[in-house]
Amino acid sequence: MPYADLVFTDGPVFTADTVRSRARTVAVKDGRIVAVTGDDFSHFVGPKTELVDLRGRMLLPGFQDAHVHPVWGGLDMLRCDLADYATADEYLEAIGRYVAAHPDDEWILGGGWQMSAFPGGTPTAAALDAVIPDRPAFFPNRDGHGAWVNSAALRLAGIDRNTPDPADGRIERDADGSPSGTLHEGAMGLVNRLLPEEPLERLTEALLVGQRYLHSFGITAWQDAIVGSYGDAGDPGPAYLKAAADGTLTARVVGAIWWDRTKGLEQIASLLERRERYRGGRFAATSIKIMQDGVAENFTASMLEPYCDGHGHFTDNSGISFVAPEVLNEAVPMLDAAGFQVHFHAIGDRAVRECLDAVEHAIDRNGRGDNRHHIAHIQVVHPDDIGRFRELGVAANMQSLWAALEPQMVDLTLPFLGEPRSAWQYPFGDLLRSGAVLAAGSDWSVSTPDPLAAIHVAVNRTSAPGHEEGEYDAFLPEQAIDLATSLTAYTAGSAWVNHLERTTGTIEVGKLADLVVLDRDPFAAPADEIGATRVLQTFIEGDRVYAAPDA
Repeated sequence: MPYADLVFTDGPVFTADTVRSRARTVAVKDGRIVAVTGDDFSHFVGPKTELVDLRGRMLLPGFQDAHVHPVWGGLDMLRCDLADYATADEYLEAIGRYVAAHPDDEWILGGGWQMSAFPGGTPTAAALDAVIPDRPAFFPNRDGHGAWVNSAALRLAGIDRNTPDPADGRIERDADGSPSGTLHEGAMGLVNRLLPEEPLERLTEALLVGQRYLHSFGITAWQDAIVGSYGDAGDPGPAYLKAAADGTLTARVVGAIWWDRTKGLEQIASLLERRERYRGGRFAATSIKIMQDGVAENFTASMLEPYCDGHGHFTDNSGISFVAPEVLNEAVPMLDAAGFQVHFHAIGDRAVRECLDAVEHAIDRNGRGDNRHHIAHIQVVHPDDIGRFRELGVAANMQSLWAALEPQMVDLTLPFLGEPRSAWQYPFGDLLRSGAVLAAGSDWSVSTPDPLAAIHVAVNRTSAPGHEEGEYDAFLPEQAIDLATSLTAYTAGSAWVNHLERTTGTIEVGKLADLVVLDRDPFAAPADEIGATRVLQTFIEGDRVYAAPDA
């Protein structure tokens, strides 16, 4: 056998294969794994072989994020990024510094604030006016389902007390009906349609910034959850094509093309055209993103029963189904027949059911295929729908980091869901026991892309170290899943969703050497220390794309 280019040895290897076998040595040649063994490895080592001594630290397959927004995240890092702050005062101070440093910007753009920093989750234009009095400003929150704007932006958009709410959103208002400065869901479009278009060079820069950041967390592949014009970021598709063509796209990327909820079935022809156009190198847009509802914190997540008023009484609001079920039940079978995977966003139990119903319609019409439809977020799932994930072959795409008690959950969600719905949240344990396929993602820049922080929450149902906001008990601990299952969801599970399981997702002979070195063996330490684990090195096809300073 010819000598290997790269040999990892003297540390546990988590293979994520079907039997989750463990080994001590992995050899790589020409970008592929040529040996996985616990035996002597000296015959792989030649004069040019790079030997990586793991020294007891774990090697595992590269993480694959099944729901992420790298271009948005990269733009946030290039703009006024609020992700590292936590209070209203900190946000305003950071914005003030950015404004002073960018006197020539026509618009002040940024994002990353969290709703729990403001009463009712709704910041005001008046507060933003104090630091940006003369230029329009637009700041989406961390989840991208609401935006904080100043008075200049409201005036420019013509939004006043007489402006009606759009069908798919809401303008937050003062007592007299005047807009107060927070725009929910589709109401954001009243302002972001006016934003200057980001040039291709800027979007490509944002993609590469985001890619470097994701590699630092061991992420080697992902599914971009919105490829298309949505929000204020522009369409990431051309940036992916450019990076793929010039060789700077190192990750493997599946793009989920945005389903425009203002249109109907007539858009399918354009989706087919874009699927053909958005394909090159390590990028292929073979999925369709359907956002079926909003989020629970602003009462736009679609619920089977109305929200509560915070005192246990039902209101008259049960959220918004962005795509009418009769349209969804026609669209999904048509997309399925065309060979598209459908990537659903569903937070509320009604939205989850509507997505499952649509897949069932597709199976009834087309038979069972291999498109691997998946539902992301799955915050509230009615118990009657748990078993349907396995029955219908729909993968459960977990954003595990959110399955913990923290101020946003305690103050803005639990009082308005009430019982028993509060106990139906993030039912990963039930989904696992039902036999559903589990995949995992972060939704960055909504929250950290760190897989190990999310895995910590999946196992412990408490916030990861460094992400705590107060001391809380474990959240629905009966829905916890074990470490091996969570690691597998973030590697082999997401690879399966991305149709990459034949070449990546596990450590097996013949597969591509997309690999990650951790700073420890997380199985050898207490479960409440999982989130302290760091990535030391990331490899794609045997090429090192990230190394920590202490690697």
